[in-house]
Amino acid sequence: MLNTERVKSDNPKSAYQGVVKWQPIKSIWFLSHLCAAIFIAPFAFSLTSFLVFIVLTAITLCFGHSLGMHRLLIHRSYECPRWMEYLFVYLGVLVGMAGPIGMLKQHDLRDWAQRQKQCHDFLLHGSKIIKDGWWQLNCDLELNSPPEYFIEKEISLNRFYLFIEKTWMFQQLTLAIPLYLMGGIPWLVWGVSVRIVVSVGGHWLIGYFAHNKGERTWKVEGAAVQGHNIRIAGFLSMGEAWHNNHHAYPGSAMLGLYQDEPDPGWWVLNALHNLGIVRNIRLPKQLPFRSELVTEAIDLERRVERVPEDCDIANFIRRNN
Repeated sequence: MLNTERVKSDNPKSAYQGVVKWQPIKSIWFLSHLCAAIFIAPFAFSLTSFLVFIVLTAITLCFGHSLGMHRLLIHRSYECPRWMEYLFVYLGVLVGMAGPIGMLKQHDLRDWAQRQKQCHDFLLHGSKIIKDGWWQLNCDLELNSPPEYFIEKEISLNRFYLFIEKTWMFQQLTLAIPLYLMGGIPWLVWGVSVRIVVSVGGHWLIGYFAHNKGERTWKVEGAAVQGHNIRIAGFLSMGEAWHNNHHAYPGSAMLGLYQDEPDPGWWVLNALHNLGIVRNIRLPKQLPFRSELVTEAIDLERRVERVPEDCDIANFIRRNN
């Protein structure tokens, strides 16, 4: 068994023996927002409500899901002040997928299981797209012999994280109330329900294709499934669609590793580093050697690697403060 720091098991069957069951709260949460997006949003459309949707989706996905939940809370690929960590993770909660501890557990279970020789279809997106969509958006996997979680106390005993974990659905009220007061039903539906459906549904869809088809630069030998880069979604996903890169270097704060791989999350992180707010950014060359990682691409010598760069605007702000 290949164990991780947070997920461990001695039973080889624990990664693939289990039953997928309908999860009422998860299902009702997504389907209720889906119904609002289908049956109310088209009749409540306006240019301002659409702008609210675009701005809030970009902020919560980039600063929240990608930089807060994924690259910081889960992978600790950079360091920042505590206030910024809390802000980014809170924005990640507003995406509408789960609370911080729930997100960490979902991610780390999937990451651990995919490294094994066998893995349940639920955890590697191994079913047909319709079935997988129903599973991921409405169900949970109950493993017969689940692995043990070892979550660091800085997260598992953190009062802020415990509070928003218990109340993550209700945190949408911090957006819903002001949106309704300022823009009525159109702003409420587009700023909350449509945003949640696009964000959560888009996260599943990219995850499905990223584990089934797409470009591959590296192969992780012995793994139950390989990650793929989904070029068409690189920009819109804030860099999260460079999933083959992430499978190869999971601890890297940079996901788009080459200049032709747009990574908005990295652009923001690089600017924050230039401002001196973010520090100790981890990149592929700083990660431990992996003997199971094999290069598949034959054109790497012709590609230009992305490296940390100076940000003129950030440096100007820093010099004048």
